[in-house]
Amino acid sequence: MVETAGGRLHQRRGVAAFVAANKTLLAAAWVVGFTLVFLLLSAPLPPSRPAPRLRPTAYNLTDFGGVGDGRALNTEAFERAVEAIAALAERVGGQLNVPPGRWLTAPFNLTSHMTLFLAEGAEILGIPDEKYWPLMPALPSYGWYGQERKGPRFGSLIHGQNLKDVVITGYNGSINGQGEVWWMKHRRRMLNNTRPPLVQLMWSRDIIVANITLWNSPFWHFHPYDCTNVTVSNVTILSPVSGAPNTDGIDVWWSCKCYCRECPYLGIKERCEDKDCYRKRRYIRNISYHNITFDNVRAGIVIKVDYNEHADDGYDRTAFPDIMSVSFKGIHGRGVRVPVRAHGSDVIPIKDISFQDMSVGISYKKEHIFQCSYVEGRIIGSVFPKPCENLDLYNEQGQLVKQAVSLNSTELDYDI
Repeated sequence: MVETAGGRLHQRRGVAAFVAANKTLLAAAWVVGFTLVFLLLSAPLPPSRPAPRLRPTAYNLTDFGGVGDGRALNTEAFERAVEAIAALAERVGGQLNVPPGRWLTAPFNLTSHMTLFLAEGAEILGIPDEKYWPLMPALPSYGWYGQERKGPRFGSLIHGQNLKDVVITGYNGSINGQGEVWWMKHRRRMLNNTRPPLVQLMWSRDIIVANITLWNSPFWHFHPYDCTNVTVSNVTILSPVSGAPNTDGIDVWWSCKCYCRECPYLGIKERCEDKDCYRKRRYIRNISYHNITFDNVRAGIVIKVDYNEHADDGYDRTAFPDIMSVSFKGIHGRGVRVPVRAHGSDVIPIKDISFQDMSVGISYKKEHIFQCSYVEGRIIGSVFPKPCENLDLYNEQGQLVKQAVSLNSTELDYDI
C-alpha cells in the first residue's frame, strides 16, 4: 500500500490533537517517571556481604587510612596493616579486609599467618608508574642476565618470601595490575628491567589463593617459586588476547604439592606453565589441575624443559631436574590453538602425567596439536582433541585399553 502525503498529514494532526487534549495527564506521567528515576538513583546501594572472620583478629584497610577512590595511594595503609598482622604471628596471625572500592597501591609484602580478604566490589590497583616499583635481584634460575633484561627485575605487586600460612581470598574481589603501560613499554623496548609479576610468593609453604580475579598483570599473574603446599581454587585470570605479551596465568617453578581447581582462565594470553632449570637438582612434583576452563588461548598447557637458558656458566651439567606426577582433570574450553605442549627430553623426561575428562574446542585444525615429547603417563577415559600416542590409554574403570606406542618424541610445531 502506498501512503499519500494527505494521509501522513492526517496522522500528525491526530497526534497533535491527542497531546493538546491530554496535557495534564502527560505532565503528571512525566513527573511520576522523573521522581521514580531520581529515587532509584539516590537510593543507597545494598550493603555488601560482611567479610567472614577467618582469623582471630581482623582489620579493615580503612583502619590504617586507606581510601578506595582509585586515586589516593594506599601503599602505607597496606604496609601498616601487614605490620600489625606480623605482630600477631604468635597468636595465629590476622586478617586484612579490603572493602568495596578501588585501592591504588605500589607493591607491598605479605607476612606469615595472614589472610588478605577482598570484598565483593574490592579492586586492588597496581600503580602504573614504574618509579614506585622496587627492583629485586634476578631470579636464581636466570642469574645475572635476568628474564627479559639483564640485571635486576621489578618486584611483584603483592609479594612474599619465606612465608607460611598465607591466604589470599574473598568474595571475588580483584587484583588489577593495570598492565597496559607495561605492555606498551615492553613492545617499544623502553624498560631497562624485567617486568613484574602480579602476585609472587617465594620459598614459602601452605599457600591458598581462592575466590578472586587476577587480571591485566604487567607480566605473569601468579608465580609460586620454590613453594610447597600451594592451592589455587576458583580463581579467574583475565588478560587481552593480543597486545599483552607473556602474561601467563600460573607459572609454577621448583615447587611440589600444588593444586589448581575450579579455575576459569578466561582470555589468558599465554599458558599454565611448569618451568625448571639446571642450576641445581630441583623438581616439580605432585601438581594437580582440576576443572580448568580456557577461553581464546594460544597454548593452554605447557610443560617445557628446552628453554636453553642458564643462570651462568657455573651450572652443574649433571644435575637434571625431575618433573613427575602432574595431573589434569576436567579441562575444558574453546578457541584454543594448542591445548597441550608437553616437551621433555632424553635426559629430563616428563613422568607420570595424566589427562582425564578433557574436551577443548580448538581454533587450529592441524595434526599434532596435542604435542608430546619424551612423556610418560596415561589418558583416562574421553579426551579431545586426540591425544599423542606417547601415553597409555585407560578406560573410566581404570583398565588398560591401549599401551603407548612411543615414549620419545612426536612432531612439535612451534609455529602454531
